[in-house]
Amino acid sequence: MRVAQLGSGTPEIAVVAGVHGDEPCGVRAVERLLDERPTVERPVKLIVANEEALERRVRFVDEDLNRAFPGDPDAKTHEGRLAHRLVEELDGCLTFSMHSTQSHGEPFAIVNGVSETAKAVVPQLPVTAMVETSNFAEGRLFSEIDTIEVECGLQGSETAAQNADRLTRAFLTAVDALPGDTIHSDLPVYRLTDVIRKQDADTYEVFVDNFTEVEAGDPFAAADGDTQVADEPFYPILMSPNGYRDVFGYAAEKLDVLTAPPAAD
Repeated sequence: MRVAQLGSGTPEIAVVAGVHGDEPCGVRAVERLLDERPTVERPVKLIVANEEALERRVRFVDEDLNRAFPGDPDAKTHEGRLAHRLVEELDGCLTFSMHSTQSHGEPFAIVNGVSETAKAVVPQLPVTAMVETSNFAEGRLFSEIDTIEVECGLQGSETAAQNADRLTRAFLTAVDALPGDTIHSDLPVYRLTDVIRKQDADTYEVFVDNFTEVEAGDPFAAADGDTQVADEPFYPILMSPNGYRDVFGYAAEKLDVLTAPPAAD
C-alpha cells in the first residue's frame, strides 16, 4: 500500500485507487496529482491500495479486497491483512474510491446510504447516477469508512483513466480541497434490491441497457440460450455477460432525482 499526502496537517479527505489490481484508472489519477502537487486548501491523503495485485495485473491476490473489510491483522489472506491496514489509514476521512467496470461506459457513483454528505457532494461530480447499495454493503470499504465510490468507465480504457482524473478533481473541489467551482446536475438515485444470478454456462447474453427500466415480462438475459424474463419491473445495474463469475448484475429501483439548485443571477 502506497500512502502520500498533499498539504500539511491531519487529512480528513482521502482518495483511494487500486482497490482492484485490474482497474488501473484511478492509479493514474493519483499519480498525476502526485506529479503536479497542486496547492490544496485542506490536506488530502492519497492511497494506492493493492499494489501487489496491480503489479500482477489481477483483480486480487487471495480474495476481493472490496469484500474483505474490516479485515484482520492476522488474516490468512493478503487482502484480509491489507483491509485492516487500509481501515486504520482511512480512519476519520471522507474517502473517494475509484473503480472501473465491464458493464457501463458512463461514470456513476455508489454509496452506502443516501446521506447528507452524499446528497451534497455527488451531484457536483460528473456522474450520470447515484446508486445506493446498503443491502449489499457487507465487506465493502464503505461498510467501515465514509466513502463515495465511483465507477469511472470501462475497465482498461483510456476514457476511464481520463474520467478518473476529472472525477477526482471534481471531488476535491466539491469538498473545498481544490479551489474553483463545480457544476451541479440533476441526478437520478437508485437502490439495489436484488442480485441477478446466472447459471453455469458456456455463453451468456444480456439484452438490456443499464439504468433503463425493464418491464415485467421482458427478456433481459440468457445463459446458453436459456432466456430469463423479468417477473416485475426493475432497473438493471452493472449488468454484463461476463463481468462477474456467478451473477449478471443487480436489479434496482429508482428512488428519486436530486435536482440542481437554481443558478444565481
